[in-house]
Amino acid sequence: MPPVIYYIRHGETDWNIEGRLQGHQDIPLNARGRAQAAHCGDILRDLFAAKSIDPAGIDYVASPLGRARQTMELARREIALPADGYRIDPRLIEISFGTWEGFTIAQLRHRDPQRIAQREHDKWHFVAPGGESYKTVAERMRAWYDGLSRDVVVSAHGGTARGLMASLGIAKPAAAPLIDIAQGVVYVFEGEKLTRYA
Repeated sequence: MPPVIYYIRHGETDWNIEGRLQGHQDIPLNARGRAQAAHCGDILRDLFAAKSIDPAGIDYVASPLGRARQTMELARREIALPADGYRIDPRLIEISFGTWEGFTIAQLRHRDPQRIAQREHDKWHFVAPGGESYKTVAERMRAWYDGLSRDVVVSAHGGTARGLMASLGIAKPAAAPLIDIAQGVVYVFEGEKLTRYA
């Protein structure tokens, strides 16, 4: 049986509200984001209780970015685990948008219309200036997944979730970058099956 992944996208930030590309920028959770993170902990607690799983027997790993770490810590508190009892894996960091980070798509349409058109034509292969493609993210998520030895709770990002979906065959590469990954939701990956708990 492949390991089960309990995947949480970090809670909301002010840049999410403003529609800014965050990428590797370390933007903290806002009040709503902190509430979403705690809610994910409630969902996990209920899922583990329903499956008779000991939460302490599962692995916990987060992206190195503060918004993902803060989400993990708030979720762990809700399942009565020490906030800091998790690992960091750099492969879980969000897709890099390079020099585009901090801008909205609307701003970039004005500043860099040709590249935005390229991105809209093929989001999977597109690389922002100084950034990386979803294809690259999927490759690092596949390498991360192939190293798993037990069930795991993950706190990471929308881009890495899309990369994981593509690498596991849950979504076709061209479609994966277009999938909305919600905040305040736990996505359970079981091999090629994906279930969403809100």
